[in-house]
Amino acid sequence: MRSWLLSAHLAVEERIGRGDSWQRDSETSSRTIQFSMLAMSFGLPITDPVMIFALAMVVFVGVPLLFERLRVPGIIGLIVAGAAIGPNGLALLERNETIVLLGTVGLLYLMFMAGIEIDLHGFRKYRNRSIAFGGITFLLPQLLGTGVGLALGYGIASSILLASMFASHTLVAYPIASRLGIAKNEAVTTTVGGTIITDSAALLVLAVIASSVEGELNAAFWLRLVVFLSLFVAVVMLGLPRLGRWFFRSHGDGATAEYVFVLAALFTCAVLAEVAGVEPIIGAFLAGLAINRLIPESGPLANRLHFFGNALFIPFFLFSVGMLVDVRVLAGSTQAWKVMIGMTVTVIATKWLAAKLTQRLFGYGSEEGWMIFGLSVPQAAATLAAALIGYQIQLFDDAVLNGSILMILVTCTIGPWVVERYGRRMALRAERAPYRASEAPQRILLAISNPTTAEPLMDFAFLIRDPDSAEPLYPLIVVPGRGEGEEDAAPQLVAAEKLLSRTVIHAAAAEVPVVPLTRVDYNFAGGITRAVTETRSSTVVLGWERRRSRRFALSGSMLERLIARTQQLALVARVEPALNTVHRLVLVLPPCSERSHGFCEAVRTLKIMANR
Repeated sequence: MRSWLLSAHLAVEERIGRGDSWQRDSETSSRTIQFSMLAMSFGLPITDPVMIFALAMVVFVGVPLLFERLRVPGIIGLIVAGAAIGPNGLALLERNETIVLLGTVGLLYLMFMAGIEIDLHGFRKYRNRSIAFGGITFLLPQLLGTGVGLALGYGIASSILLASMFASHTLVAYPIASRLGIAKNEAVTTTVGGTIITDSAALLVLAVIASSVEGELNAAFWLRLVVFLSLFVAVVMLGLPRLGRWFFRSHGDGATAEYVFVLAALFTCAVLAEVAGVEPIIGAFLAGLAINRLIPESGPLANRLHFFGNALFIPFFLFSVGMLVDVRVLAGSTQAWKVMIGMTVTVIATKWLAAKLTQRLFGYGSEEGWMIFGLSVPQAAATLAAALIGYQIQLFDDAVLNGSILMILVTCTIGPWVVERYGRRMALRAERAPYRASEAPQRILLAISNPTTAEPLMDFAFLIRDPDSAEPLYPLIVVPGRGEGEEDAAPQLVAAEKLLSRTVIHAAAAEVPVVPLTRVDYNFAGGITRAVTETRSSTVVLGWERRRSRRFALSGSMLERLIARTQQLALVARVEPALNTVHRLVLVLPPCSERSHGFCEAVRTLKIMANR
């Protein structure tokens, strides 16, 4: 590069010596300066912000796809890519303030999403079993892991923090269980509920160890930590849900405002955690738990949170962690290999032992025991957070940081494989079980007539839709007319298609498949009945209007005719407040209603609604 610049300057001097015009000399000099600046911008490490972002985006797109084709988790690919092109590899990039900032944001976002994705209803349903499993799968790795850390030559604080990395786990393989249709299995629900216990305890250990590095573990330290931490937890867990309900009720119409509010809550809680004297990731995790029930898992807001996190923030965190990895410490260092192998073997052995003890304790079958192990052995979110913070406060060395990467690679490969293998057996066993009418496929048809209530009705359909269902929603508009060939129905059909296009866009934001329908019929009840028969729908959702209208009067003969013509479950909804702010479900049942046809389907739908 230097020789190229030197030749360019010599060319300019040669032209000056020949007596070229002053204007040509000026143009040549300016071009030389431009070439010099361009060459400097391509120097190593890359410092141009546009090129840094472009290179990161290329890595985020290509590397996970390549590693997934090799059947290696994509998160490992991003860590490896960071190590390869970072300062300890090819030195294409340095871990400067920009990478550190985006990596920190990604870490907080990752812990926030861990709190959002925890199934609080499943935890309450199997509370005792979840607490028992969470205690077992935390205490065994914590106790045995501390001994392993001491045996490897680390201090007591480093060993306890190292053991907390073994105790936590990330539900990397849970999407596989959901895809196989066994997410509602008792063993799976118990494992998911136990995640709250073990991750919370592991993060608490991290908070105590990280705080103790800056001071002594005396009575004043514990008093200050307990008081400030208790106040912080109370403010977040009690205040944030109420603030969220108020905001979604008052300003819940704008998708952008909802997303920005969630981000503001996330980073404000992270700042408050620092004020309380604990790590910001504690605040991010608690923020996710606090507004967990305000964000339906199949809604547009949850989809936006996952989209931006998985596409931008979390990859930057994994990328920045990879830049800290130095594979050169493995060359000629037997201690580094001992640490890596010891960490990997310890986490696999302790998680397997915890799964088998839980299996024996609750009388689960062999497949359920292996399912618990496959779900609880992968390490990712909390493990990376503890490893990074331990490295930053100098409790961990390069060997532990590299060992955590190997541990994540091995466990994130074993866990999904075990869940896939034994989950298929559990799914086949469930398919051979006797058929029950309450387990019939759920198909929801929405009769839409009012543009102002179309999106609230769609949100209500998202709420009652089984999260494991692959069936689409069927939004329907009935256009009045005497027959299929009625020419005066054409303008109304155009208006109906425009309204249906809005429902399609709204459903696409929530990643829910839809099949829009239009019917021309002189009778609304007849058009709905015909669509129900053609689509074999199991549930019909209609909007409630307080006053009678000539177009869609529900408080009269139309609803009665519809109920008389169909056997399907009919839900008449009047959605006024934001659905994610509702926290109480009042059920009024007439006498002997359990003997009525469709009672099981109605109860099933109510249970789905209550679980959200």
